[in-house]
Amino acid sequence: MTATANSPERYFNPDRPLTDDSLFGGELICCQYGDGYRFSVDSILAAHFCRLTGTGRVLDLGCGSGVIGLILARLHPGLELVGLELQQDLAGLAAMNIRANNLDARCRVVCGDARQIGRFVDAESFDLVVCNPPYRRTGSGRISRTSEAAIARHELKANLDDMLAAAAFSVINRGGVVFVYPAVRLASLVAGMQHHGLIPRRLQPVYSYPEADQATLVVLEGVKNGGEGCRLLPPLYIYAGKNMGYSPEMEKLYTAMPCGQDGKEQGAY
Repeated sequence: MTATANSPERYFNPDRPLTDDSLFGGELICCQYGDGYRFSVDSILAAHFCRLTGTGRVLDLGCGSGVIGLILARLHPGLELVGLELQQDLAGLAAMNIRANNLDARCRVVCGDARQIGRFVDAESFDLVVCNPPYRRTGSGRISRTSEAAIARHELKANLDDMLAAAAFSVINRGGVVFVYPAVRLASLVAGMQHHGLIPRRLQPVYSYPEADQATLVVLEGVKNGGEGCRLLPPLYIYAGKNMGYSPEMEKLYTAMPCGQDGKEQGAY
């Protein structure tokens, strides 16, 4: 595939190894660099937690390889999506994934820094913003082996407050934002959302398996300048049990049908 002069595809690095990690039985193509940052289940959870009517504009902050946007575009055929990614190689890869899925007409990638969000998108121009932000504080935990993965997972270039500020800037009044984050940092996420006028509306605790003592992740929806009233959803289990395969709930997420084909509301596990 040949990149156009002004497209982020020009940043795609053909010298790096690629893996095909397609979803939905191969219906959704998602290639990833084999030696860098790779998406995990948190991106799948964030994408499916988004409540949309099938149309509208969505911003994926820190889109990586573009997996969240690709899933949303598949589930909502009328959706328009923009992915913002700081790292050039990843922005190029996300753009290539968009073209591989023939989504160029309604999806695009911008290579840019969320801390300078006003340079790349207009204020209050998106109906929903979704984000799987860097989640490890600088100096905490083991730094990932590659700089690409380190930037994606650790707060080296942007922290939680930076991403919340970018989301609040971009989303329309009464629009929604969805963040997936480690459960142990839930207090920081809630406080940060409220600081930026993003009022928590739905909270999904995610456990590894039913026997686990503590949640590993949370997925939180906030509404810009929304009213009080947060709904705590029942736990979601990634695996059916310790050392077992995916739970029935997770299996459904990997086989979800586009909006309107299964008769169910998207954004509800």
